[in-house]
Amino acid sequence: MSEAQIGIYMIILLLILFLTGLEMAYCMIIAGFFGFWYLMGFLPAANLIIKDFFDTFTTYSYTVIPLFILMGEFASNSNIAKRLYSGAHKWFGHIPGGLAMTTIVGATAFKAMCGSTLATVGTFSNLALSEMDRYKYSKELSTGTIASVSTLGMILPPSTVLIIYGLEVEQSIGRLFIAGIVPSILIALLMMIVVAGWVIIKPNIAPRAEKSSWGERLAAIPEALLILIVFAIVIGGMITGFFSPTEAGTIGTVAIFILALVRKEVNKVMFLNSIKASLKTSIMVLMLIAGSNIFGHFLAITEIPMKAAEWASGLPLSGTLIMIVIIIIYLLGGSIMDDLAFMVLATPIFFPTAIKLGYDPIWFGILICVTLMIGGLIPPIAIYVFILGNITGLPFKIIYKGVLPFLLSLVFALILLFVFPDIALWLPNLLMGKG
Repeated sequence: MSEAQIGIYMIILLLILFLTGLEMAYCMIIAGFFGFWYLMGFLPAANLIIKDFFDTFTTYSYTVIPLFILMGEFASNSNIAKRLYSGAHKWFGHIPGGLAMTTIVGATAFKAMCGSTLATVGTFSNLALSEMDRYKYSKELSTGTIASVSTLGMILPPSTVLIIYGLEVEQSIGRLFIAGIVPSILIALLMMIVVAGWVIIKPNIAPRAEKSSWGERLAAIPEALLILIVFAIVIGGMITGFFSPTEAGTIGTVAIFILALVRKEVNKVMFLNSIKASLKTSIMVLMLIAGSNIFGHFLAITEIPMKAAEWASGLPLSGTLIMIVIIIIYLLGGSIMDDLAFMVLATPIFFPTAIKLGYDPIWFGILICVTLMIGGLIPPIAIYVFILGNITGLPFKIIYKGVLPFLLSLVFALILLFVFPDIALWLPNLLMGKG
């Protein structure tokens, strides 16, 4: 058998292992090890695993991952999200669909300092759902809003997915973070338009809340300013090159911790829960990276990524049609497995194709993240729907119905991003120059 055939068989083995319920990290390790063993021998395969594990857990650049995750856990386990939601509620709660819009604004602001998408789902499923229930919002609107806005964690900095993408394809994390800002704002606005349109069609699904005074609204501004300051320091420091992504993660984590400490929101339980949760998530992510490195080294000797790039660029199709095919593959992959896992698995295969076709690597990263956002909301897995259903105990059918209108806004955003790449590239080019 040729090396390429062995590579295809190992990809099939990987998918079979995944369907058994095994974590993707272990699927990639097993398939990569046995494939490398078959082609190169046992000792080279054993050395590969040892070296890739050692490199992953001792590489300085990877320390940025647990730092941003810990930053998010500190924010999640303090009352920062609650105050953000309360402030947004004072500004938007009185308009039709205002509580749903409040959730979009609050979750977007919270995500601007939280590296964990799952933390956003967990925080706002408890915080926002109870408030919308109190004002008798329909379950479809409330759960659809929470599940959909949580996907913004894929591209709104500090995004763990963008960090890993940048490390995997050797692109600037700071540039990726900046590239995600405008698409994130665009998607948040489109989601608010969806809420407004839905409420106009069915006014009874979202009764209005009481109107806050201007004094109460103005009193909520300092909280948003604090978050903006932390965000500006973290992102601004990377833009100017004043500090590295790892240093940015450290500064952001310390800033959020001090903010919680000053407000007397730090206690032993909060601190230990944050450390435990960040350790658990960080180890999961690092294991995923290690598995990806092992499987990636195996794929490299099969030359499948290079051959795939040559095959795709040689097709009698335009670059646009080839990219559409790649988007469809990411969309399907994101719908059947964890978005981060599929990104780590598929990017080494399709990234060379995108570059050979002349596409910008920063734009490609944002594009596939938006694609995976959509994949995370559609069956059969729909990770965001699954998590929200488990937290709330609501039937998945109700959440799926609520998510559907927001899916339209995400698809529209993806089309805009595909047709107008400058949506992602304009801001990083403006602030950091053309890459």
